[in-house]
Amino acid sequence: MNTSRDGATWTNGINDASKMALLAWEKETGIKLVQINGQRRYGGPPPGWVGGPPPAGTEVYIARLPQDIYEDTLIPLFGSVGRLYEFRLMMTFSGLNRGFAYARYASREDARSAIATFHRFQLRHGCAIIVCWSTEKRELLINGLGALVSQQELEATLRRVTEGICSVTLHASPSQKQAKLAVLKYRSHEAAALAKKALVEGNLRLRAAKMRVEWLDPQLKQELQLCEEEPPSSWVQGGESPAVPLPLSLQNVLDCLNTLCWKHHLRTPLFMAKCVQVNPNGWQRF
Repeated sequence: MNTSRDGATWTNGINDASKMALLAWEKETGIKLVQINGQRRYGGPPPGWVGGPPPAGTEVYIARLPQDIYEDTLIPLFGSVGRLYEFRLMMTFSGLNRGFAYARYASREDARSAIATFHRFQLRHGCAIIVCWSTEKRELLINGLGALVSQQELEATLRRVTEGICSVTLHASPSQKQAKLAVLKYRSHEAAALAKKALVEGNLRLRAAKMRVEWLDPQLKQELQLCEEEPPSSWVQGGESPAVPLPLSLQNVLDCLNTLCWKHHLRTPLFMAKCVQVNPNGWQRF
């Protein structure tokens, strides 16, 4: 038998004592927790907050939480070192927490104090939690798009099923011919996380191609930026000689060299190439 609470479904018989303690704490303090899409939130803003949200760099990531501990323990604990703007606890459908949470503070100093105080803090005997700066990732990668997919078409699809999107950029896939990938940037980590969940669970398709969604890897992001800065690969730069078109055989070598440089985070190679001999059979010597 299940019970419904603020749009969430809790499974009876699992951690009932802690759930009842949480409900009693909410009633006593008047705090309202709202659970949406697998996470339960306090604040954002909290009662009595004046002004806009805190700047970037004020959120901490909390991990290795016991699954039967809830906000009646965590919010007073993390609120003891600074003013909380928001606290988000990731939840399972059964009503247990997923072992991690995010706390956003009013200032960076408060967030730094939380890390200094609670990193490796013994929440229980033998249970040391992890507290560190949140990466606040805001960019997603969609892979496996067809070569004919346009940016306008993709944007229209994304805006129908996600919120808070700031930009969409399309790129040729470095690993698949006749395929594209897209980088999506959202206004916040929370918006990006909710968008990822919606896109994955929605099993969306565009032009019959299934969208594969994941967080944008920093190394791939750097490679894509290098590709954008790269001069057209059918031309050679070097010295003061004018650029000349390259035959296909040399072009393959240059593509391999460029790929190797991107892989090792090196800058764009600059070099000179000169054809020194053309044989009657078509072979060329460089």
